[in-house]
Amino acid sequence: MSEPTPRYPGLVPDQPPPPPERPEPQPVAAPSRRRALPTSILGGLIGAALTVGALFLFGVLPSNTTGSEPASTTTLPQLISSQQTVPTDVVATIASRAIPSIVTVEIGDGDGRVDLATASGSGVVYTSSGYILTNNHVVDGAGFVRVILADGRVYQATIVGADALTDVAVIQIDAPDLQPLSLANPDDLQIGDLAVAIGNPLGLNGGPSVTSGIISAFDRQLQVTAEENLFGLLQTDAPITRGSSGGALLDADGDLIGITTAIGLSDVGAEGLGFAVPVSIVQGIANDLIADGVVHHAFIGVEVRPAFIDQGTAQVPEGARITAFLGNTGIEDSGVQVGDVIAAINGRSVKGTDDLIAILRTMRAGQDVTLTLVRDGEQIEVSARLAERPDQP
Repeated sequence: MSEPTPRYPGLVPDQPPPPPERPEPQPVAAPSRRRALPTSILGGLIGAALTVGALFLFGVLPSNTTGSEPASTTTLPQLISSQQTVPTDVVATIASRAIPSIVTVEIGDGDGRVDLATASGSGVVYTSSGYILTNNHVVDGAGFVRVILADGRVYQATIVGADALTDVAVIQIDAPDLQPLSLANPDDLQIGDLAVAIGNPLGLNGGPSVTSGIISAFDRQLQVTAEENLFGLLQTDAPITRGSSGGALLDADGDLIGITTAIGLSDVGAEGLGFAVPVSIVQGIANDLIADGVVHHAFIGVEVRPAFIDQGTAQVPEGARITAFLGNTGIEDSGVQVGDVIAAINGRSVKGTDDLIAILRTMRAGQDVTLTLVRDGEQIEVSARLAERPDQP
């Protein structure tokens, strides 16, 4: 049965969409691929024994497209979500538009021609020319990558590029009639808005799965390993489970607002906490990878600590105070001084160090920005050009 072919006004055919005028917070680096089903990774969240689990299904049996049975679901966690009441026809309309754009991403050893998949995740069609978004931790270390479209077609894929810092990857297939998703305007989103998650959990056959909830929070920061953090994540209570890594989080218009990457778990099981890399981050990362194969991460070249203003008995966040410069690779030559407090970048408020990192991850090296600084109690503006992270290729 054919699906309706929607019009997605936000895309130029065969080209990645241009970066948004006002980028947003960024995603977290997810764990590397492992041979055992990952349980959870210690997470930087408040709560009793709360952990963060990557949404990547390991040990999955190949789908029937390669002649096998789907993976058993008996031992995998089920998620419970406190959901808003949403008219079913709204979610049904979103699903009918978006499902043709959601794919299964299988990975394994060998060249993929006759080899069975050892793990699976999800992906989102980004352009009609075959570029597909997924997570870095889905394709990391893969010998082959195979894509199964919602209509059952199977294609060998190539990895265009991947970025561990934001857990975003781009793969490509040579396929006709692909339907890319349109991208949401991040400025139009607010807490409480409808969020619809579509992915391929558990490596099940039969096409993508659809769940719904709300946008629970913005700008979440997660510690996913002892040394890795993801910044600027969207949080949702839409039920998500393993195998949905790289799937879509959509708004009420069916536009892409994020790529699902992690779930929150506690000692009692799922907590209705799902996390997605927002489109404001995904877009710039994906466009860099498509254009150059690497990501041009912005670098400001300073050490900072949180700054506060005393107001009576309360301390109010003021921004990020510069304590030192990291060589001359950032904004040191722009009139910025040690002791200045970065209060905003391009008009976007900086309440602390996490905010600063999240905003920078939506920006690109070489971008000109306006820094709003507080110096000796006075607010000033300074123009600066962002450098590129020195550890980048």
